[in-house]
Amino acid sequence: QVQLVESGGGLVQAGGSLRLSCVASGSIFSINAMGWYRQAPGKQREFVAFISSGGSTNYADSVKDRFTISRDNAKNTVYLQMNSLKPEDTAVYYCNADVTVVGHYYGTKYWGKGTLVTVSS
Repeated sequence: QVQLVESGGGLVQAGGSLRLSCVASGSIFSINAMGWYRQAPGKQREFVAFISSGGSTNYADSVKDRFTISRDNAKNTVYLQMNSLKPEDTAVYYCNADVTVVGHYYGTKYWGKGTLVTVSS
């Protein structure tokens, strides 16, 4: 019913920047919280950043002051601007959204399939 598609990943040198995007589509009545998670090779998926429907944000300590999450509600899109990238930021980045589907009265969490970010030293 709802699809999340990430884009913007790629290969970048340490110190560089990337901007990830995630577009939600389908039978959407409203999108509540949105967020980004990442999973590095051999590690568990971890929280990166969160943005509420009202624009409040929260970040993992490891990315605070380097990453910025934002959203465009008209486009059902969430962004992650990543600056001063480090090799340890290398991971598959996943978009997550809490979506109320048309005809429902509660939100359901959806995940994208991920986009790979590789930071070379």
